[in-house]
Amino acid sequence: MKKVFFIIRSEGIELKKQNFIKGSIILMVSAAAAKVLGAVFKIPLTNMLGGVGMSYFSCAYSIFMPVYSLEVMGLSAAVARMTAQSAALGMYENVRRIRRTALLLFSAAGLAGSLLILLLAVPFSVYTVGNTDGAAAAAMIAPAVLFGCITAVERGCYEGMSNMYPTAVSQLAEGAVKAAAGLLLCGYVSSHPRTVMGIFPFITDIRGAAAAAGIAGVTLSTAASALFFAVLRLFDRGRGGGEQYVQSRREIGKQLLLTALPVGAGAVVTNLTALIDMWTVIGCISFFGYGGEAPAGVSAAELPSFIYGSFAGIALTVFNLVPSVTNMLGKGALTCITSARESGDRSAMERGAMQALVTSAAISVPSAVGLGVMAKEVLGVLYPMQSDEVAVCIAPLRWLMAGMVCLCISYPLFSMLQAVGKPSVPLKIMLLGTAVKLLGNLLLIPFMGASGAAASTSLCYAVILLLAFRSYHKATGLRLRLAPFGKVLYSGAMCGGTAYLVRAAADRGGASPAAVLSASVISGGVVYVFCIRGLLVRLRRRSAASA
Repeated sequence: MKKVFFIIRSEGIELKKQNFIKGSIILMVSAAAAKVLGAVFKIPLTNMLGGVGMSYFSCAYSIFMPVYSLEVMGLSAAVARMTAQSAALGMYENVRRIRRTALLLFSAAGLAGSLLILLLAVPFSVYTVGNTDGAAAAAMIAPAVLFGCITAVERGCYEGMSNMYPTAVSQLAEGAVKAAAGLLLCGYVSSHPRTVMGIFPFITDIRGAAAAAGIAGVTLSTAASALFFAVLRLFDRGRGGGEQYVQSRREIGKQLLLTALPVGAGAVVTNLTALIDMWTVIGCISFFGYGGEAPAGVSAAELPSFIYGSFAGIALTVFNLVPSVTNMLGKGALTCITSARESGDRSAMERGAMQALVTSAAISVPSAVGLGVMAKEVLGVLYPMQSDEVAVCIAPLRWLMAGMVCLCISYPLFSMLQAVGKPSVPLKIMLLGTAVKLLGNLLLIPFMGASGAAASTSLCYAVILLLAFRSYHKATGLRLRLAPFGKVLYSGAMCGGTAYLVRAAADRGGASPAAVLSASVISGGVVYVFCIRGLLVRLRRRSAASA
């Protein structure tokens, strides 16, 4: 692509783009809404399926996620980066060729991934749940890999042109279809077992069929997203090209694979931390014992699984809420840094990097401080019927908060490394972080229980953040100012202190847990905004100046 810079220069080209802050806000709002829709889907589904039915549902996801992560997770970023490069140079015919090549290449890869899941559905179900009843759910989710690849290509094309609305709308469409279709289909199968088993006599457990019906909502949601982009393309003709140089399909395919596969492999590596927790938490507690008392009704043999299930199902679920939203900042950062790098604008690169990192910190720090101070109240309100599980998770959730901040800031750094042509670096960093996680679990869990797993998670993401920052600085030579981060940390401390004092006063007044939580959150939020308002104003002005 560098040689193209000397063949064609972008002169007088004006694209209607969203700046970094606006585009990121669009994606974060849509991601938050999609999370709400996901909760609307998952909580009633769990009630309908029960523990056994959810084991079939989880079996399907266990085989689906590695394939989906490898093929889809890095694809959108790879297409967005190449599109942003060509758009920065005014090469719109090349943009169209990137889209067509990516669709052809990754549709074939998605189809192969879907077929692989279909072939492995039965043996994987037997291996994980001990019977074939989970195979129907695995087979039902298989087409989602193909639709996911198509959707990822289309999202990447629009994101590369700094238009985040299509991605946002498609995320909302996915969440709505998944919740509606999944719950309706699962509800129908659960309430009409004789009819379903009459049509499908090979089904031995109606819960397996209900899980397959529920997971069909996931596949239909990805199909709806792909259909949305197909309709959108009917009304989007794009810009004219006419440039003398257009990349060959071979060159485009090679660049896409070199960018997408390391990111996808990194996403697969990320899933290893969940497996490490499962093996080490259960294994270490079984071998070394547990320092606390077992809850009533939980035997000594069941205690290790109970501790792990509580930690993974409650503490880690809450931990992942904020990173799943701030992850959207990486998409805006990738396009911004790529365009600035192609045009040789180092000041724009520095400005974009600061906006992404400071915004991530400004969101994650008060969230982490608030969850740490109010861990007992937050978990009690979210899980009022699971007091024993909540008691296990309060201390681990507090240990996780430092890691949550590091993870939130690492996401845009990974995207920026991709933008400057270092897509394999995040994979190497994640592998080192995983090694730290494994060693930390083995050393800390025997002494701290689930809190040891939480502490090693924070240590893992702290190492990842330091390595990612060092790698980006080495690749670009850019210097990032530390003063804004100090302002965020100070404001976060004031937020946490206010929440703590209000909680103590509300507790003495005999307020309900929900009232204590509401008063503390509102008070801490007001103080945080008051303390950080100057920094927010400066970010907004710089964002407007760069638009």
